[in-house]
Formats: sequence, structure tokens, C-alpha cells
Amino acid sequence: MTAHEIDYRIYGEEMQYVEIELDPQEGVVAEAGTFMMMDDGIKMETIFGDGSQKNKGFLGSILGAGKRILTGESLFMTAFYNDLTGKRNVSFASPYPGKIIPIDLTEYEGKFICQKDAFLCAAKGVSVGIEFSKKLGRGLFGGEGFIMQKLEGDGMAFVHAGGTMAKKTLQAGETLKVDTGCIVGFTRDIDYDIEFVKGIKNKIFGGEGLFFARLQGPGTVYVQSLPFSRLAGRVLATAPRGGGKDRGEGSILGGLGDILDGDNRF
Repeated sequence: MTAHEIDYRIYGEEMQYVEIELDPQEGVVAEAGTFMMMDDGIKMETIFGDGSQKNKGFLGSILGAGKRILTGESLFMTAFYNDLTGKRNVSFASPYPGKIIPIDLTEYEGKFICQKDAFLCAAKGVSVGIEFSKKLGRGLFGGEGFIMQKLEGDGMAFVHAGGTMAKKTLQAGETLKVDTGCIVGFTRDIDYDIEFVKGIKNKIFGGEGLFFARLQGPGTVYVQSLPFSRLAGRVLATAPRGGGKDRGEGSILGGLGDILDGDNRF
């Protein structure tokens, strides 16, 4: 094992968190802002990238951090180490309602590809890099762009899925079509491309966008029912505009009610 061999336990239902048990000298790396709590005696350290390039010198560290810029993430991650004797626990929380998915990279030939905002934390030694799309259509219209994150190594990693999570195991040649934003991640052998929605009425009036993701087996795909972009869009759509009074969802009067109440701003 090159990655630290950590134990874990996931708590909760809608708003989950994962508790990592660290033996002496074991460590875990996490995205900034995911930390929840830790036992006394755990050392916290801010590092460039994921720290997996530590033995490759300063240039290796800079390259590892530079990859994170391309995915829109921070240059830095946070590492947590158990410097004492005995076991210590550190916990990380999901960013919004959904499920935390444990990924044992040894079960997926040492590589798992995920959306850039899905990664939560991983055992020290797991590499958090970038996965370039080699297909133009996938890069231009895929919702995730040309770049996704890849988790490599032989340790445990944890990703977050919004809403309810579905795990689909595809046989060779078997195909699954998914809304581009609903993909959490997939294994290395999955063939992923973008397909146009067929039918002029579907494109103009369907309301589901012009493209969906086409994933072909063999391999495993994780799908989420509530991507963060969809959640944020619904919140913004229902937020009161211009500091006005909120009439409640489903109001029949809508904007007309504002006029009748003298709350118009023409």
C-alpha cells in the first residue's frame, strides 16, 4: 500500500458526514471547507495540491497544485495527521443534502473519474489530478468541460452525490443516458461522450437541454438526483426579487399581487 490504510464510518441520512479513524502517523487529505471536527492530538497542515508529489521535489509540488487551478479548485488542500499514540478521529461533512460515497480505488484498478466538485477527502497518498477529455463534443457541451478530476492510487477516497445516489453497473456494450449534471463519477473503462437530443420539439420545448451524456460499459457509474447547479438554480428562481415581499410558492397573483399591494417598481 502506498496510500495510508484508513478506517471510516459514515453517519446521517440527508446531511451525512464521514468519520475517519487514524492510527498513529496516518493521515487524510481533504478539500478546504469540508472539515467538521477532530480529536485532540491531530495535526492540521495546509499543503500544495494533494501532497502526493511530496517526494518529487518542489517542482512536483507546483505541478500538483497547478492541476487544481485547471479544475477551478484552490491551490491548497488540508492534511490531517495523527502524531500521537493511539487512534484519533477526524470528520468531514457533505456540502449539501446527499450521500457520501466511499471509493476503494483497489476495486477500480487504481483510478476513478469524477466531477470536479464531487471530491470530499481521501487517504494520504491518493493522487487528486485532472482528466482531460479527448473528444471535442464532450468538452464543449458536457457541462463538466474538457477537464474532470481523477483519483488515483490504492487507498480510500470519498465523493459526494447530491440528493439520492444511484449506482449502475454496465456490462460490455451496455449504454446509459444521463443528464450531464447528474453524473458523479465513473470507472476508468467507461466510454463517455455527449449525444444530441433528437427531435426538433424536444430541443425547443423539452426543457431538458440539447445534450445528454452517453455512458457505455463495461464499468460502474454513479449518478446523483440533485446536482448542485440544479439546486442553486431552483433557489435563485424562487428568491424574492429586489428585496420585495415573498408571496409564497405557487401564488396565483404572482407579480400582479405586487401591483395590487402598491409594491410595484416601474
